[in-house]
Amino acid sequence: MGPVELLHMSVFSQSFSPCGRFLAAGNNYGEIALFSLAAALSPDATAANQKPVLTFTAHEGPVFSLLSTDCVLLSSGNGEVSSWSWTELTKKNVKPLWTKRPNYKSGLEIPEINSMVINPRDNSLAIGAGDNNIHILDLEHGAFKATLQGHTDYLHCVCMREREAELLSGGEDGAVRMWDSRTGQCVHCIEVYKYESCARPRYGKWISCLTTDSDWMLCGGGPSLSLWHLRSLSPTSVFPLRGCQRQAAFHQDMILAVGEGAFVSHCLLGGEVKAQIPCTPPSLNTMQLNTKSSEHRVLTVGGGSSNIDVFTNLSYRAFSLSF
Repeated sequence: MGPVELLHMSVFSQSFSPCGRFLAAGNNYGEIALFSLAAALSPDATAANQKPVLTFTAHEGPVFSLLSTDCVLLSSGNGEVSSWSWTELTKKNVKPLWTKRPNYKSGLEIPEINSMVINPRDNSLAIGAGDNNIHILDLEHGAFKATLQGHTDYLHCVCMREREAELLSGGEDGAVRMWDSRTGQCVHCIEVYKYESCARPRYGKWISCLTTDSDWMLCGGGPSLSLWHLRSLSPTSVFPLRGCQRQAAFHQDMILAVGEGAFVSHCLLGGEVKAQIPCTPPSLNTMQLNTKSSEHRVLTVGGGSSNIDVFTNLSYRAFSLSF
């Protein structure tokens, strides 16, 4: 890849291997890079250990989402999802196990697939797509078994509220929908931009990030990042962060958030911004915490550059991996 492509690279997605020793990252050119965390975190690490051990083209368009199961890496691009064996990838064998395309209404449209989440109850994959729908793929039989319809614009994010068997989705229409994953029915719809404490009309109404922890939900995008109690369906805290947040996560007694701006925001549950830790990319799209290996427990963030920043301690950037 030439210097111009590197200059205009964006990292959209990340996922750690089941063993926690490898990080997969997807970019806007359809490439997936595999990094060895074990090598990069070694006391004897050199600059070469911060480069990929494997780079391959997975999709024609950007790799919008990456997700790992116990044995495979799932990747999504324009209109398709592919599955790759982690065992084979670590041996540098690049061949998808399968590639699936949801049944779109129009043969002309190729909607981007922005988000995926596993429903462990029935071993299915929920796919948030650019055709405004959630497509449910039965991973055991390899067939799409349902389409959840209700959003009026394309989807940015999906997540599971496992204890309640609920699937949550957020999109360009400004709505967060809560679905009963057993029946496929929408049980609640929260139009976040209609709440005065959250609304920011100058940024729009779109929902770009969404995550849950038991009875709590974090969501943001056009509206401010906010913490919601899902039993009362009301916002309890609104975080005074500038710009649109693209990913947020619960971590211990804090909330971590990334989006516009070259930093990771540390927020307290009450709504205060505790710290903003500087990063290399000018803006951030993706953030991952490696909880799969105590030996390689790191936070990694990527966005508008070819670098992926690695935090061995949440308070400072240790080094950067790069495509």
